[in-house]
Amino acid sequence: MDATTRQNEIIELLNTQDRVEVEDLAQRFGVSLQTVRTDLRELSQRGALSRVHGGAVRVSSAATRAYADRRKLNAAGKLAMAAEAAELIPEDCSITLNIGTSTEQVARALSGHRGLTVISNNINIINMMMGGEARELILVGGAVRQSDGAIVGEDAVEFISRYKVDFAIIGASALDADGAIMDHDGREVSVARAILKNARTRVLVCDHSKFDRSAPVRICDVADLDVVITDAPVPNAFAEAARAAGTRIIVAGDTASQNERNEND
Repeated sequence: MDATTRQNEIIELLNTQDRVEVEDLAQRFGVSLQTVRTDLRELSQRGALSRVHGGAVRVSSAATRAYADRRKLNAAGKLAMAAEAAELIPEDCSITLNIGTSTEQVARALSGHRGLTVISNNINIINMMMGGEARELILVGGAVRQSDGAIVGEDAVEFISRYKVDFAIIGASALDADGAIMDHDGREVSVARAILKNARTRVLVCDHSKFDRSAPVRICDVADLDVVITDAPVPNAFAEAARAAGTRIIVAGDTASQNERNEND
């Protein structure tokens, strides 16, 4: 069996199951483990699957799920995280928010804050904050992705680099227990990196389900963030990486994390 046939069969397998294992595939095809790893690496580079330890998983449904449907996922958790983020952000400051349903909820939670300067590559955020208490709303320039209203690409990166804001608030598609913050679209990741680079305080807002998902492009590591806001306790390895880097983790609704935040304030 040649590589093309094997790889097509791997894709077919992932259409019917969430994960494939290297050892199972090697036995199925009668090839070496290294041959299977090469197949998975090539498929990952083409965006057909996501590599994980010991195998590969179907490209997360978050990459293709209709944006409107994604807003409904874990709505209560997103509301709780947004409330925590709003507690961190003072009035009369500047913020940049990236594309995402969690960051949209943060924008809603900030609607009563006065004097904010808000920059976003998310058309939805700018639209929902119009007519509110913000001092200024700035929509990032560039090509609009029609599926979700995101503005991505090099023009957006250059635009964001003109500013230096007080707070960056980003979301992500996947979190790894080792501290990696991941996403699917390289263009979107470039924008998220620019947002983080051009902010004094960097905040990630991500719910616990992102630890169960995989994405191929690294935005940053937990050590590159000042605050992580989530809705459930994080894996021990992630918590240890954050602790070693001095990154604060706030679990929405968790009294202990709230007390720690207040002590640090």
